[in-house]
Amino acid sequence: MKKKILALFNLRTLSILLLGFSSGLPLALSGTTLQAWFAQSNVSLETIGFLSLVGQPYVYKFLWAPFLDRFVPPFLGRRRGWIALMQLCLAIVLCFMALGQPKTHGFYLAILACALAFFSATQDIGIDAYRTDVLPPEERGMGAAFTITGYRIAMIVSGGLALILAGISGFKIAYLVMAGLTFMTMFVTFFSPEPVRTTPPHTLKEAVINPFREFMSRPQSLLILLFLLLYRFGDAFTVSLTTAFLIKSMHFTLVIIGTLNKIVGIGAAILGGIIGGILLARMTLFRALLYFGILQALCSFLFMALSLVGNNIPLLAGTIFADNFFGGMVSAATVVFITTLCDKKFSATQFALFSAITAFSRVFVGPLAGISAQTMGWPHYFLLSFFLSIPGLLLLWPLRNSYYGKSLKLQES
Repeated sequence: MKKKILALFNLRTLSILLLGFSSGLPLALSGTTLQAWFAQSNVSLETIGFLSLVGQPYVYKFLWAPFLDRFVPPFLGRRRGWIALMQLCLAIVLCFMALGQPKTHGFYLAILACALAFFSATQDIGIDAYRTDVLPPEERGMGAAFTITGYRIAMIVSGGLALILAGISGFKIAYLVMAGLTFMTMFVTFFSPEPVRTTPPHTLKEAVINPFREFMSRPQSLLILLFLLLYRFGDAFTVSLTTAFLIKSMHFTLVIIGTLNKIVGIGAAILGGIIGGILLARMTLFRALLYFGILQALCSFLFMALSLVGNNIPLLAGTIFADNFFGGMVSAATVVFITTLCDKKFSATQFALFSAITAFSRVFVGPLAGISAQTMGWPHYFLLSFFLSIPGLLLLWPLRNSYYGKSLKLQES
């Protein structure tokens, strides 16, 4: 078994790790780091609030994913070619952003941030499709773990180290350094192994329609889509108001919350993703989704205990660690699940669509969560989040012995 696990560490999975870093790097640079730059420049809160809208391309990226399935760049093939092109565009946009100043070029920087988010979301489409095409089934668990690890490390670099660098040398230097790092990721793309080439759709119409037609022709396709929508609904319900809960009701300081989230939370998510990837190589995907999902759901009781105990730093640290650790395991299993669903001919479109469905609850659960917390109080709120996790877990059972059980196993148990 040890040799089997060590065999998962190869050029393919190493490339996935580094491409995960490339995927996570631009996110904070169009989000929290950019907001910090505007805030330091004494730009109004109204303007800073509108900056959150630049992240919309991440939600709607499935709309242009068919272009990446249909058209093949003249270099590096259908997957790596698009990734390298987006990395070049990202580096150029970051260089232009470094030339601006929020106080005098606020609109200019916002437009560039929109472009950054668009190119970043498009890079994600390419990387997700590349991972789907290049990894054999037995490496998908480790590939998902490495994706999460690389992504989280990049968020620390662009969301934490970039701010430290900005505090020392200014945001212009920070963004230029991030542009240099982004440009260097192109070398990862150049030297990554080429997946087995498949024939792209012959027309754009075929690239748009056939991914949906192909999937909907499968047995229990609607049930699978419902599972994608509900599997992490309880976790999304919990997370949507966690920060407000910790500040307004538990009265933890921003320093404590930020430190635990950055150090304990991100470290736990990386560790959970890696352990989840290793376990995925040893069990069926059904069992991984079931066991990991149950453990994630049980974290609701830790938040419930915190709401009853009150301001308790050790309990907060344990809760954040457990929630992020099991969340990392669930994320690894979910990525493998989506990867296995994709037809390689349409992997860009199908992966973007399936991942958008899983993100739907995270994006739109906020109003329901706010009303629930206001009317029932925090202990009952977190108890409700546990029960909201159950429908997605129950949907695993009717899928277990049908198309899902036969086609979506990593290996026989």
